[in-house]
Amino acid sequence: MGFADYGPADGFVVVSAHGGLSCRLDIRGAAPVAEAAGIRLISPDRPGIGLSDPRPGRTVLDWAADVEELADHLGIERMAVLGWSMGGQYAAALGYALASRINRVAIVAGALPLTEDGTFARLTPMDRWCTRMSQRCPSLAAAWFRSLSVLAWSMPKQFARISARTLAPADAEIVHGELQAFAAMAGEGLRIPAGVVEDYRAWARPWGFSPEELQVPVDVWWGDADRLIPKEWPTELATRIPKSTLNIGTGGHFMAHLHYRAILDSLAESA
Repeated sequence: MGFADYGPADGFVVVSAHGGLSCRLDIRGAAPVAEAAGIRLISPDRPGIGLSDPRPGRTVLDWAADVEELADHLGIERMAVLGWSMGGQYAAALGYALASRINRVAIVAGALPLTEDGTFARLTPMDRWCTRMSQRCPSLAAAWFRSLSVLAWSMPKQFARISARTLAPADAEIVHGELQAFAAMAGEGLRIPAGVVEDYRAWARPWGFSPEELQVPVDVWWGDADRLIPKEWPTELATRIPKSTLNIGTGGHFMAHLHYRAILDSLAESA
């Protein structure tokens, strides 16, 4: 398993679950905030992404065993979890499976289980296409992801600018401010196309638990300018998770970049 490690070595640990078409580097922008807050951010690559070995057929819940092994290896007993976008369901899986070791969970711009009626149809056209092609024609999906990877590595600024055109203005502004970092994150996340295919296949499988079964405190975050997640989803998640708090703030799908300190402070407040 590959992972990135930011912040003080003796800080309270927050495990980050990265988004889709991404990798362990997507939390790098929070490193200065984590340092100031005394938080150690550990961001693993999911199987088949970046530096992590593949695991075909994996489920969302399987990831809990991977993170538990990593925590044991690093000598971590207690931790909190932050999951952004596609990573939201993986953060929830840790809260469910490792409840005795989890202080709190933050789900930022996360989705509902895609196996539930009507949920998949509300994804963006790009997410629906990537998921269906990964399920039905993985070789074509892998070729598409490979082409994106080549563009990200060979023309990073152009790749970032093209990507920004598909985003809400609030998100495009963040990408334009971090062109090289955004392209490096995407290029590394797309480095193994077959792993990206499996990531899309996995997120469309049953979670292995329901939001109602989470027993740890959960903060649900959503940006009021987010065009990728329907505004009803964060409210429904917060309603269904027993010990939850709904936080609607400024910004789009990348709203965490504007609210890292508040998110991290909330995760550490009961440490």
